[in-house]
Parts: sequence; structure tokens; C-alpha cells
Amino acid sequence: MKKLIGALALAASGAAGAVGCTAASSPAAAEIERARHAFDFLHGDWTVQNRRQSDYANPDSPWETFSASNLVHALPAGIGNYDEYRPLGDWRPGFVAMTLRVFDPATGRWSIYWLTNRDGGLDPATGTLLPPVVGRFDADGVGRFEGEEVYKGRTARVRFTWTRSSERQARWEQAYSWDDGTSWQTNWIMDFTRR
Repeated sequence: MKKLIGALALAASGAAGAVGCTAASSPAAAEIERARHAFDFLHGDWTVQNRRQSDYANPDSPWETFSASNLVHALPAGIGNYDEYRPLGDWRPGFVAMTLRVFDPATGRWSIYWLTNRDGGLDPATGTLLPPVVGRFDADGVGRFEGEEVYKGRTARVRFTWTRSSERQARWEQAYSWDDGTSWQTNWIMDFTRR
């Protein structure tokens, strides 16, 4: 994991440094800098209350609830951040996940990757990271990130939505669309409380 993070940090540090050298007085540069810090609120230690549908492909499948810990670390030079996600109690004993969030200073958008110790978050055919969800925080302060994911052999549109209600509370939601974005089914909700 440290090698992966180090490689991404090294690859992106040149671009991040180049943006830092631009004239901060221009509106575009100021907007890029605001976007770069959009996830700063998440740095630190959190307790997470999870509600997760047991089968994303079945809207009538039961929901499960469990708690988790989430520790978020900044990457150097504004490249992004990563977290360590660990369920507490008896939900999938031994399961560990990591979210890698990488900022693109050329577009002001974020790419979010989800990796676990069960599937690695890698494409088995190529050994590369699975495609991310990509997006940004809007003027209303809500982060929306979309991409595609294969679930049980079917391709779905996937959307992450981030909202922050206070300095100590935030919410993440995942939704799938099986009809190319016409309708969405929320299947995982995480309520974050700062520790």
C-alpha cells in the first residue's frame, strides 16, 4: 500500500507543484485551489455508522447495519488523501478497505478508488486499478462523483455523494443505476462522526 501511495504521490507531485506556481489571483487558479481542499474536512479519525443493502442488484434485499472506524490521511503537496476503513464487531471479520482520492489540478476534479483486502480493487486481467468515480463538489457544497462498476456480471452506473452537515459530521452515499442514469437506487449509507 505504501508503495502504491508513494508512486502516485511521485507521479502527481510535478503537476501539483506546477499549479502552486500559477498566479493565485486569477479566478481559475483560485477555483482550482478551492477544489484541491474540498476533502480537507475529512482528514482525521472518524466513527462510521453503516447501512448497506446486502445485494445491490436486488432493490428488495435486506439492509445490514454495522459500525466501522475510518482514519483519513493527507497525501503530500495537495495530491489527495487516503483512508483506512475497518469494520468493528462481527461484520466480515478481517475485512479492511482503503479509499484513495486523487486530485487533478488540470480539471479541478477528484478520482476516487475503493480498494479492499478481499479483491484488491484491481482488474485481474491487467493488474491495474479498477476505474474510479470522478467528480467534484458543487457550489452547494455537495460532492458528486460518478463512474461505472461491474457487479455480479452486470455493468451499473455508480454515484458517490458526499455531504457535510457540521465540523463533526458528514455523510457518504452510494447509489447504482441499471438504466444509464435514468433512475438511481441507494445501496450504502455511511454516517461519519468525528472522534
